[in-house]
Amino acid sequence: MDPVTTSVTIDKPRGEVFDYLVDIANHAEFMGSLFGDWRLTREDSYGRGAGARFRHQGRMDRFGWGELTFLEVEPPRRIVGVGSGGKYNRIKTYCEWTLEPAGDATKVTFMFKTVPPLPTDKIVEALSRRRSWFKRGSRKALERLRLRLEEGRSSGARTTVAGR
Repeated sequence: MDPVTTSVTIDKPRGEVFDYLVDIANHAEFMGSLFGDWRLTREDSYGRGAGARFRHQGRMDRFGWGELTFLEVEPPRRIVGVGSGGKYNRIKTYCEWTLEPAGDATKVTFMFKTVPPLPTDKIVEALSRRRSWFKRGSRKALERLRLRLEEGRSSGARTTVAGR
């Protein structure tokens, strides 16, 4: 899938937004339109190496489980996550959160892309219209993130380690 990029401006300082995003356990709260059934891959959910497994909420997704691990964490401006999903976890994923100051606020840009290795994986992505679904879901997720941080709205869906 070609990269999907969405942005939102959050009326909070960049450091506060970064501290919230760098804890992967918080992502279940605002990424619910895209992914569900979140489970941490280790007890420490903060910073480089933190990871989670989740189920894609898209249609026609027979092999919906995926994973994400924070590979690079550059406070307070950038978080890079890599992972895999799909059948046999062969589809590589890459996502990046970039935080830029916008006066007293913070502009958060989220970019996500997949790298399907087989022609059949590319066909399934095209037929399922996954890119347009993901673009809509990303916009909803970032709006929920904005509401969560600005207004304190919380779904209470904090992720835990599987089995706890």
